[in-house]
Amino acid sequence: MASVVSDNKLGRVAALVLAAVICVVGLPVPSATASPAVRYTNPIAERRADPHIFKHTDGFYYFTATVPEYDRIVLRRATTIQGLSSAPETVIWRKHSSGEMAAHIWAPEIHFINGKWYVYFAAGRSDDIWRIRMYVLESSSANPVTGTWTERGRITTPWDTFSLDASTFVNNGVRYLLWAQQEPGISTNSNVYIARMGANPWTITGTVTRLTVPTLAWETRGYKVAEGPTVLQRNGKIFLTYSASATDANYCLGLLTASASADLLNAASWTKSPNPVFTTNDATGQYGPGHNSFTVSEDGQSDVMVYHDRNYRDINGDPLNDPNRRTRVQKVYYKADGTPDFGIPVADGPVPVRLKAYNTTSFVRHWEYRAKLEANVSPLADSQFKLVPGLTGSDTVSLESTNFPGYYLRHRNNELWVERNDGSALFRNDASFTQRAGLAASSAVSFESVNFPGLYVRNSNGLINLQAVSDAQGRADATFVLE
Repeated sequence: MASVVSDNKLGRVAALVLAAVICVVGLPVPSATASPAVRYTNPIAERRADPHIFKHTDGFYYFTATVPEYDRIVLRRATTIQGLSSAPETVIWRKHSSGEMAAHIWAPEIHFINGKWYVYFAAGRSDDIWRIRMYVLESSSANPVTGTWTERGRITTPWDTFSLDASTFVNNGVRYLLWAQQEPGISTNSNVYIARMGANPWTITGTVTRLTVPTLAWETRGYKVAEGPTVLQRNGKIFLTYSASATDANYCLGLLTASASADLLNAASWTKSPNPVFTTNDATGQYGPGHNSFTVSEDGQSDVMVYHDRNYRDINGDPLNDPNRRTRVQKVYYKADGTPDFGIPVADGPVPVRLKAYNTTSFVRHWEYRAKLEANVSPLADSQFKLVPGLTGSDTVSLESTNFPGYYLRHRNNELWVERNDGSALFRNDASFTQRAGLAASSAVSFESVNFPGLYVRNSNGLINLQAVSDAQGRADATFVLE
């Protein structure tokens, strides 16, 4: 991400309202390679860490997360991801008053397995709060928010040691359990493991495979940690993300990849990415992103990453005692080779979009501040813009850079550049546009200059300019799909 490193010094800007985005919700797209933009505003929930969102066949999203008191399991449901922000929250289980499951109630996940609901979570003992182990709740109720829950006890693994973050997935008809555990003889806080599930969703059977041990510099800051495993299944691959290092600003995501047709219980089937795939970003003001899960957008066309972070770097005392991790979401994009590109944790407020040139595989991106058209953009954030109310107001829109908050797409000498808002009337006019139905397709969008009516944002020989449109080619060149 060489093109953004020098801009980490950029200050954060206040989150802007979503009003201008609403007018384009749900636009269909003409290209089969694109998926529509998602429409969410971050954060989804304050003081909710280790978030897990599950989309069920009943049309509801179910959301659970760690509460800062570490004393209960909560659950919300809504028909949209954004709706979870205001959905009522129900306590479905509370910690025991003594003995097992009486302390450090951490990282619940909710799953629907064989017609019943299950919640996996970690808990300590009242007489030893760090004796963390994994446990399971079960409910046969149609609505798990209002239903009754039964304790199914502890998940037994080969070692009676610190273990947490149980997750589950199915591949080729086989259900697996993932988790993190401290293995005797290995001097780490936790490693990631996989095993087949047994006869029920709270037992494992057969071989237990260690998938990764934290050894790299970015996995061992503060603590030697690999935890919070979860999978994204796409393009014939299993992408397993996990969290690494201490739960402060060093917290980040790593990635393991395996073929969906491989033996997932063979550690050699998995390839570990040498660098973290999602990290703290000073420019956007997001720190310690991690412990994620994945869900799918309302239209089913986009994968959505769910994670927590903080909006400040410095923490007083133990990060585990800081209550301010927030639940956030953003769309997952894919590279040309089919691997996920998580980009950077975006700024608070509406999530950004990408401007895909009509009927092409290329996107508007900035390179050394000049706007151009390019496929396979790297870093991803160079091609992401926050669509915000126009700097001139009056039903206009502006496009704010994702990795350079406070910088906007503006025209200068009929060329489009990404530049810092200098507060002048000229800049506000140059960076404001009237969003129109796409000149080549009403399902897409076009952007007409506010101060030069009749001139449109248009791609021309790989560069983005402000030009007149007089023919079919021009209309296509000035039309963009919001992805």
